[in-house]
Amino acid sequence: MKPESKFWKLIKKKTPKIQWTRLESWASFGLPDLLGYNDNCGFFMVEMKIARGPKISFSPHQKMFHMTRSNRNFILLQEPLEGKVKLYESKSIHGLLLDHRDTPPVAQAWDHIQRLLIREPLNG
Repeated sequence: MKPESKFWKLIKKKTPKIQWTRLESWASFGLPDLLGYNDNCGFFMVEMKIARGPKISFSPHQKMFHMTRSNRNFILLQEPLEGKVKLYESKSIHGLLLDHRDTPPVAQAWDHIQRLLIREPLNG
């Protein structure tokens, strides 16, 4: 199984409050991998990326999408060697292109990631 497919299965397992649809990238270049939905917040999009070094690669279409549509769009980064997952807002794409280790994520734990994606209060 490909690493991205494994990551997709992990996302579904760790975020049970979100209804996910995996989008086909050939349908529209640059469109994020996942469409998420929750009654609390409506729709949002998530790009899945797997870290294979300090710089995260994005296609020109993906860069344009995240640079021009930063509201309620996210990048979820998996660091398989460290066993970590990090959530970034789309506006963090510039830092991810340079060195993800120097770019602060908005969340690093699955429960916090899910809460931020669906705008659930941290103590709720």
